[in-house]
Amino acid sequence: MIDPHGRVARVARVARVARVAHRVRAAQAGGLADRLPPTGDPSRGARDEGRAILEFIFLGILLLIPLTYLVLTAARLQAASFSASLAGREAGRAFVTAPSDSEGYARARAAAALAFSDFSFDSEAQVSVSCDGTPCLRPDGSVTSTARIEVQLPLVPDFIAAHVPASVTISSTHVASVDRFVAR
Repeated sequence: MIDPHGRVARVARVARVARVAHRVRAAQAGGLADRLPPTGDPSRGARDEGRAILEFIFLGILLLIPLTYLVLTAARLQAASFSASLAGREAGRAFVTAPSDSEGYARARAAAALAFSDFSFDSEAQVSVSCDGTPCLRPDGSVTSTARIEVQLPLVPDFIAAHVPASVTISSTHVASVDRFVAR
């Protein structure tokens, strides 16, 4: 059973704390009102007029430019990683489905070129194909295709690029197996 006297004592303490908090808030509000200029003061509006919008525009542009550059760079690097992955995989698949080694190399280069051109990496991309033995298309053989893209960072001037790295290399390696039961 709850003691009724204990409950009354708790309610009395809460009421005392609430009265003290009310007095403190009233004292703070009264002191603050004394420090503010009167509402009809003409110098108050003239002093702050138009500054907030200038600060907002200036800080907005100051923060928006690096953020835009970061998004452009991240998008270009992500496109390069997708392109390298796709080019390596398709080059390996094209090579192992070819009837001969010489045709396999040509098919691998063509498949990689298509993957690179899908993401606009024509000139700065390359693919290499290597085999684990001779001939490459023997049963259970492995063909390793490596795609490499040199991504130029956007909007880097030449005078800065001469002193710091202005490109990132993205590469992807894919290992394809030659079928065991395919007649060539």
